[in-house]
Amino acid sequence: MSSNPNPAPVNPLPPAVVALVLVIMGIEATFSLGTRGIIGGPEAVGWRLEALQVYGFSSGVFWWMWDTGEWQTEHLIRFISYSFVHGAFTQALFVCVFVLAMGKMVGEVFGDLAMVVIFLLSGIGGALGYAVLVDSQFPLFGGFPAVYGLIGAFTYILWRSLALVGAQQSRAFSLIAFLMGIQLVFGLIFGGQKDWVADLAGFATGFGLSFFLAPGGWARIRNSIRRE
Repeated sequence: MSSNPNPAPVNPLPPAVVALVLVIMGIEATFSLGTRGIIGGPEAVGWRLEALQVYGFSSGVFWWMWDTGEWQTEHLIRFISYSFVHGAFTQALFVCVFVLAMGKMVGEVFGDLAMVVIFLLSGIGGALGYAVLVDSQFPLFGGFPAVYGLIGAFTYILWRSLALVGAQQSRAFSLIAFLMGIQLVFGLIFGGQKDWVADLAGFATGFGLSFFLAPGGWARIRNSIRRE
């Protein structure tokens, strides 16, 4: 029986997780340094606001494209770009913490490519849910809907694991129930926007995608179809 004489102090992170965090924090660092006047000159103070206007997701723009049939690239990119633009450093920091935690667990089970696909498509799913279910002119920005997609994938992993040992599978949804409860309490106390709808839509997207992207997922679906 062999063992590593020099074990790493922490488990290595999947490269895709590191890449996502670097992109998010790189953008946030640019905004923060510009606000402090360290880079970009006087006009850099408005970089964040300009980015939120250009790259944030707008329900109004979505419905304009829907009504006119003009699906312009500069607006379609918002479905993905809004996940990388944050309103404050603390928001970006919390998103990165969740990406590191959830992304690591999902990436180790599903693989790097599947993890990134879940992150991006969950962001798109969150934006669609926000546009369809919320009548708001407030733009959607930040990576939480995409992060909730990773939480959905992690929930799927727990859900499958509990099934294998014959445990109650509903326990897998404890984390999302706790997080939604926290958002509800804060919303009742402090008010705020209904961006939790986008988070929940992102979670549902991530959980649903896991049936296809998890190892052996396609095989299980094909077998289920054949049995029917």
